[in-house]
Amino acid sequence: MATTNSTGGTRLVEKVTRKGSELVIPYEKYVLPNGLTLLVAEDHSDPLVHVDVTYHVGSARETIGKSGFAHFFEHMMFQGSDHVKSGEHPKIISAAGGSMNGSTNRDRTNYFETLPSNQLETALWLEADRMGFLLDAVTQQKFEIQRATVKNERGQSVDNRPYGLADELKDRALYPYAHPYSWSVIGSLEDLDRSNVDDLKNFFLRWYGPNNATLTVGGDVKPAEVVKLVEKYFGSIKRGPAVADMKVAEPKLASDRYVSYQDNIRFPMLQLVFPTVPQYHPDEVALDALADIIGRGKTSLLYKNLIKNQKAVQASASHPTSELGGEFTISTFNVPGQQLDSTEAVIRKTFVELEKRGITDDDVQRFKASREASMINRLASVSGKASQLAEFQAFTGNPNRLPEEMRKLQALTKADVQRVYNQYIKGKHAVIVSVVPKAGTPVAAAHPNNFEVSKAGFKAPADEYKGLTYVKAKDNFDRTQRPKSGANPVVKVPAYWQEELPNGLKVIGARNSEIPSVTLLLSMGGGHRLEQQNPAKVGVAALAASMLNESSQKYTGEEFTAALNKLGSTIQVSLGNDNTTVYVQSLTKNLDKTMALLQERLLHPRFDEADFARLKKQTLEGIAAQNTQPVTVANKTYARLLYGANDIMSVPTSGTAASVQSITLDDVKQFYQQNYAPNVSYLVVVGDVEQKDVMPKLTFLKSWEKKSVALPTVNPAVQPDKTRIYFVNKDGAAQSEIRVGYLALPYDATGEYYRAYLANYMLGGDFNSHINLNLREQKGYSYGAYSYFGGTRYVGPFTAQAGVRADATAPAVKEFMTEIQNYPNGVTDEEVAFLKTAVGQSDALKYETGQQKANFLGRIVEYNLPRDFVQQQQTILQNLTKEDVKTSAQKYLPANSMYIVVVGDRAKAFPGLGELGYEVVEMDADGNRVAAPAPAAAATPAAPAAAAADAAELGDKKMKRKAKDEDGKKIKIKHKEGSDAK
Repeated sequence: MATTNSTGGTRLVEKVTRKGSELVIPYEKYVLPNGLTLLVAEDHSDPLVHVDVTYHVGSARETIGKSGFAHFFEHMMFQGSDHVKSGEHPKIISAAGGSMNGSTNRDRTNYFETLPSNQLETALWLEADRMGFLLDAVTQQKFEIQRATVKNERGQSVDNRPYGLADELKDRALYPYAHPYSWSVIGSLEDLDRSNVDDLKNFFLRWYGPNNATLTVGGDVKPAEVVKLVEKYFGSIKRGPAVADMKVAEPKLASDRYVSYQDNIRFPMLQLVFPTVPQYHPDEVALDALADIIGRGKTSLLYKNLIKNQKAVQASASHPTSELGGEFTISTFNVPGQQLDSTEAVIRKTFVELEKRGITDDDVQRFKASREASMINRLASVSGKASQLAEFQAFTGNPNRLPEEMRKLQALTKADVQRVYNQYIKGKHAVIVSVVPKAGTPVAAAHPNNFEVSKAGFKAPADEYKGLTYVKAKDNFDRTQRPKSGANPVVKVPAYWQEELPNGLKVIGARNSEIPSVTLLLSMGGGHRLEQQNPAKVGVAALAASMLNESSQKYTGEEFTAALNKLGSTIQVSLGNDNTTVYVQSLTKNLDKTMALLQERLLHPRFDEADFARLKKQTLEGIAAQNTQPVTVANKTYARLLYGANDIMSVPTSGTAASVQSITLDDVKQFYQQNYAPNVSYLVVVGDVEQKDVMPKLTFLKSWEKKSVALPTVNPAVQPDKTRIYFVNKDGAAQSEIRVGYLALPYDATGEYYRAYLANYMLGGDFNSHINLNLREQKGYSYGAYSYFGGTRYVGPFTAQAGVRADATAPAVKEFMTEIQNYPNGVTDEEVAFLKTAVGQSDALKYETGQQKANFLGRIVEYNLPRDFVQQQQTILQNLTKEDVKTSAQKYLPANSMYIVVVGDRAKAFPGLGELGYEVVEMDADGNRVAAPAPAAAATPAAPAAAAADAAELGDKKMKRKAKDEDGKKIKIKHKEGSDAK
């Protein structure tokens, strides 16, 4: 189409609309005179707006010896600018009821917010201020704090994580010296220590110009209004230096390169990585399909050759691609004792097997259906649509690439897949990474290391940073004035319908026609807590759920997976503490066939002996691996203290080694027959289907037999008589894990629990909370610290937690307890006002996607909530006073009666704990008290009876970096940072 100009000189480059039912994201594309690309995707399905700024710069633009700058700068972009005070950006977004984030990968860095639509101008003002007015706000103090935060992040996500160094080893071996992919996104500690403020400022000046950025605005907006606001806030920002596409030599391997290292793990890992093609290369989709055939799910060759015969606990193939290259990757995690060289031999034989069997039509059909469903489901949210447009624009210059990607997928043939195997894998060399356990049965690396980094042929790149100057924009308006928000959008609770089948199954549903997809959640009451009836068999509930994911009467596990993949559908059974849940995702056109498979999975499991033997062995291996990681040990120890020896919640859902060893297949069958029942269950249906159309598809559930299931009763919580520290030594831990808390309250929507949730919000429930700002932003002890109330139908804990620098363990514990103790008297009127707007305006983000709607409706049934409970919550919130917060905090934050769990390297983490004024009890990873080695802390080791419980193997529940909202649903409380926002 012909281009047109606005009064501000902005050019309309193209306008894309949907024709019929084609898979396309409608948008308008503009370019400002300073080179900024603007994409506007108008979508009035929800009163939301999503703003994404993608800078075409990632770690690939760094130079050797100065790694980690792109990611480090991502941190600095949240530290304030000329017109936005330090820490104000996340606070403003939260106060508006929005969410925000940022992420860095090899090739781009992006910053994004999702807010109620009346906050559009505020979001644009914030993003423009840090694009054009950042550097004078960068101080040495902020630099040092964020350098410490990045180090904490590296400690948490790399050094303290199992297999955390494998990628760095692989990158150095796969790419030539100084290749932009030869170092990690997060960078090395040495390079971080060498960096200074001027390095960081130069990085910004070189790469953060508007001409190297794409601004995408999606949601409940009008394009003309967006253009006008973008011209106002971004138009005066000066164009940056020109940015040319990178051109680097492809990695060429003259022979297989073997590298290895030892780690604190149980399962030896082997990776084979073959260099392939960049993102959006014509061969990319065929290589993706090849990875799917070799190593995705029960239909794959690796599953047959390594998992089913119990040589590995996990084996997979994938094909991640980046702007400058791709990596066809095979990863296996062996059972202990299985030698890695024999695993490599199995993989090589698998290639030969593939050559003999060839690529089949079924292989390609399964891949196509799954990929199509993935492409459609990504468009369920305004953020999904906007981020897809931004990615296409940044890397191809064509935001409307989705139809092209669909055409490539539909045109894929088995000949294409065979060709790329022959071209990129067959007879080609790879990097082979071995990760070997430090302890346990000796396992050798696949082969001795034969690779060292060579600097041969290296030429230092031209200096990209000479002569850069900081020129601020000049405006005809006052940027210090924060934009005023329009009227809050009207947010409607999803309209829903309810029915109850004769067998007692409750059904609740809502229409959501934004994408042609349907989500179902079937929740069966009891879950892990049902094992209270027979603690000697704990783990049987988890095995029962896992067995339903295997063979049915009609299909083997492999056949069932193949049938699902041909539809692009998902049916997954999982165990929780209070429920067993069946999650179903289907394209609307395939719903009938998906429901037929659900009937098989739910009502006709096969309970095959071979499946059971394999799953039981995997479970036992997982239990044996639990004590290798500080996070897991902390969670286990904390649960044991909270619940005591007589509560099943003190034992993880996986069970103990002794209990799982005793479980038979008959035990699993009996658990299923006694406890899977419609009268303790509810089904949620949300998607592109009407009530009248979906109910006939549920006819098979009417035959589900009603049973007498005794759901567990609530046990009274046993509280600690005083606050103690329980320390567990974990030699070599790069960070310490801290848990603080006690058993507090059961969930309620409008009572004491909801008020306690509100009271905790400013203590540790938001990025801007006291705990996080103290430990992360002010002290630099942690990558993120938070607190939450975790009640369900049963009493759940108040928990405050963080992973912290090992040498800051005692100071971090002190800050945690100081914040909790002082909080009731430290809440300000300003914070209460912030709380009201942050929580009160967040409803627009709660019901957007089908899965969000399904979770919301599920809570209504789970807790028998009235239709107006959201309005009741709003009334409580708006009438909340500082005294109300203080009262709840005093009542439900008993700082003198909490458990403090610390897991870390004794030499680094233990010193100072005995000086905090608490009794210190030393324990081992299995919950046994141990004698403190000299010199001991000045404390008497004495734990409550619960701490001395005989619990052999606890804690497979992974506490993720999340808080919980007032409904008990987990929510993220920090902006993501690091390698592609993991």
